[in-house]
Amino acid sequence: MSDLVYRRNVAIILRRSDGCVLVCERADYPGSWQFPQGGIDKGETNAEALEREVREEISLTPDYYRVVEHRGPYRYAFPKGVKKHGCDGQEQVYFLADLIQSCDAVLKPDKKEFRDCKWIQPEKFQLTWAGEIKRDVYAQVFRDIFGVALD
Repeated sequence: MSDLVYRRNVAIILRRSDGCVLVCERADYPGSWQFPQGGIDKGETNAEALEREVREEISLTPDYYRVVEHRGPYRYAFPKGVKKHGCDGQEQVYFLADLIQSCDAVLKPDKKEFRDCKWIQPEKFQLTWAGEIKRDVYAQVFRDIFGVALD
């Protein structure tokens, strides 16, 4: 049994009607792309944390999207000796959500979190875009949710 402590976390995979999903480039690691995500605060449910994180990170409220499924938890560990929020890694639940109205006018990434955002077809995501410690999780998430094997 592992002695690692994992921080509970949620992530959203926001999907447009054309099948494209939103990925965002991290502000602190240029070239590293991910789905909007964040930790679950004490006393929050997964759904409450998801709503808060989506609003904080990309300025969308739930009237723009509808959750259709969730998967997880998926775990990854931080590099040896690194702790964040007192934890050794993250335990994430991924929510797939369909966009139910255009968000172009209101989608605004938090510049402290993200440098840029773009819409891509899931099979176009390159595993090297994800941070190295997250690559196994991203490969599994893309397999589980989209049936896509990333190289």
